[in-house]
Amino acid sequence: MILLQSPSRFLLQILQTRVLSPDKGVDLDCYSVEFDDVRYHIQYLMKYPQFLLLSISLPAPPPETVFIGGLPVGALEAVKAAYGSVVQILDPPKDGFNLTMKLNLLKIPRDEDLRQALLVKIASVREVVLGAPLRLILKHLASKTVAPDVDALVALVHRPRESFFLVPQAEKVTVVFPMRFKDSIDTALATSFLQEIVEARRAAGLSNAPPCSWSPSPPLELKGAPSEALMANAGFVTFLIFPRHVEGRKLDKTVWNLSTFHAYVSYHVKCSEGFMHTRMRRRVESLIQALDRAKPEAEKSKKTLQGKSFKRLSLKESRNNSKS
Repeated sequence: MILLQSPSRFLLQILQTRVLSPDKGVDLDCYSVEFDDVRYHIQYLMKYPQFLLLSISLPAPPPETVFIGGLPVGALEAVKAAYGSVVQILDPPKDGFNLTMKLNLLKIPRDEDLRQALLVKIASVREVVLGAPLRLILKHLASKTVAPDVDALVALVHRPRESFFLVPQAEKVTVVFPMRFKDSIDTALATSFLQEIVEARRAAGLSNAPPCSWSPSPPLELKGAPSEALMANAGFVTFLIFPRHVEGRKLDKTVWNLSTFHAYVSYHVKCSEGFMHTRMRRRVESLIQALDRAKPEAEKSKKTLQGKSFKRLSLKESRNNSKS
């Protein structure tokens, strides 16, 4: 199975081009859209080659989630901690965006490895911003504590007008995803896919993976959640995250995989659907070829020694000619 990558390839390519060859660039004003309706806007002027403006628009939050100043809880602190003096946060952001950052390209490290690591981190701004509240909760889980001022049931946005839920505890964090799909075929494929994930978790080689379960109805952990958030036509997926899953470098991977779980499932559902369509087309083509081979060849007329041609009639055709 293919895992989605955290850095945006669009952002990373532009950043690398501007940093490595700033004198050869041109004025830039472009937009990009990623899955789950995350949008980017990049502005770069040759008049000010040391600066680059990066704006990001997040999916519209549902009513049960908490946004402060248009951003998830802890997002501003996460941006400052991740990028330091390289990034200046503009207030207010550009119209239509949740966050606008002013990058000082002159402050990017000269060392190749450090520079590449920072550019990848900037290209992963989606994970830094959207994953900020989730990262805060999982950081406390690593130390077997519960973050202060956190509700018993936390809703985090991950798609437009949709959220997933966390139940933070000192020894574990329960993560529940209501799975929704617009197309009936996607719903059927996703339901089967999710049940296979639960079965695969039972394999001996995946004993260290987070426990996973699927149910067609809301689990008890979602008691108290708004009824609109519990409408899921593909059921509910529950993961149990323990401290061992967020130790050291595992934290970044866990935050990203949980934040993009629905997109991960949607991607593989569409791939499965495309694969089945391809197989069906190939099967139809092979059947058509078999039917073509089964057609009798047209009878060739035979010629006599005098050059005249004749066609041998069947018994039925000869009787019909004799009657006429």
